[in-house]
Amino acid sequence: MESNHSHGHRHSNEDMLSVEQAFDQILEVFGPLNSESKPILDTIGQILSSDVKSPIEIPPLDNSGMDGYAVIFDDIKGANEASPITLDIIDTVPAGQISDKQIVNGTTIRIMTGAPVPNGADTVIPFEETDEMSRSVTSSPISQVSILSALPKYANIRPAGEDVKCGQMVLESGTEIRPAEVGVLASLGVSNTHVIRRPIVSVLSTGDELEALNQELREGHIYDSNTYSIASSISAAGGIPNILGIARDNIQDLESKLSLAASSDLIITSAGVSKGDYDLVKDVLMNNGDMNFWSVRMRPAKPLAFGILRPIDNHSLPLIGLPGNPVSAMVAFEMFARPAIRKMLGFTKLHRPKINGILTSPIYNHDGRRVYARVEVTSKEGIYYANPTGPQGSNILTSMTRANGLAICPEDIDMKNSGEVVEIIMIDRNEEGD
Repeated sequence: MESNHSHGHRHSNEDMLSVEQAFDQILEVFGPLNSESKPILDTIGQILSSDVKSPIEIPPLDNSGMDGYAVIFDDIKGANEASPITLDIIDTVPAGQISDKQIVNGTTIRIMTGAPVPNGADTVIPFEETDEMSRSVTSSPISQVSILSALPKYANIRPAGEDVKCGQMVLESGTEIRPAEVGVLASLGVSNTHVIRRPIVSVLSTGDELEALNQELREGHIYDSNTYSIASSISAAGGIPNILGIARDNIQDLESKLSLAASSDLIITSAGVSKGDYDLVKDVLMNNGDMNFWSVRMRPAKPLAFGILRPIDNHSLPLIGLPGNPVSAMVAFEMFARPAIRKMLGFTKLHRPKINGILTSPIYNHDGRRVYARVEVTSKEGIYYANPTGPQGSNILTSMTRANGLAICPEDIDMKNSGEVVEIIMIDRNEEGD
């Protein structure tokens, strides 16, 4: 079923590209997005877009590192169990309170961990180095305590600003926010911070045979799984999916669905981009923008479209057209769309970690493309094993549910045998070094 348009302009640019060539051409279009200010709890997985300097000292005051007694070092020099030194207790300071008493020679203040060190004291003696336990057998509060060992001057005192000085650079622009960074921001009293915003990525499935999930499945139709696998992949990558629905195979529906993507940063379509496909999707994309239709030397996911739709409300919009087969769509997303989303988020490392593992059954390569076989990676005694997850047809989506890696058989090798070492992309781990 062909449309009546001339196809000469298109097939001339349907070239076989390497994965690297396709990756480079796609990724050069993307860069980090603008920043936004958000509550710190909403920023996990985003990248700081400005440096964070501390407005305060942490800790704000010299404070005690132990539960014990704040003393003047000169008072307790030489103390030991044979000749303890006894001091008068003039106050007790729990954490969060400040004593208004001044320690003078011969006096001490009972202090809890984290409490500010009272004026006059320069050393803290832990409870264990005193006779407090033997004195407090009676229920009345004790008024004196004996110090049973001398510690060095300044022992157990955490100085003001020891963790963070006022004005100090605490987190640099470009840092990924994880729970630890959220905790640090909170410790500075920072409730909102500037991060590179999350990209809005529109998702469009195409095809007359697709059925929405809440509809009864008519004969010859299939449920639209690509919308859901791609939208959730966008979320997992840190983007915000904007689901446009299913575009039927007519120009009006395709163009009106695409126009709904105006406010997004990227459109991802599935189906309608391979050589044998009904040409409508290609025609609509060509007529509305500057598109390339590629065959990429990879299996699964050979057909790929990439280009710029313009102008949607005078806003040029990159579009990645994934193949329609569910596994091909997910693998192409992994190789090309996810890195684009990560780059828009401000990440500089865009590739998942790779490891080497031993193959437990063969990978066949019968047409000189780079094969990405879905594998379950396990480790035993420090060695990784790659177990292919059953039939590798590009329509068998269940093979992806068991996979945590993609094992690579290079273009120029027609088979990787059981027991051979293969390179594996770990698709359940974030980028190396991020």
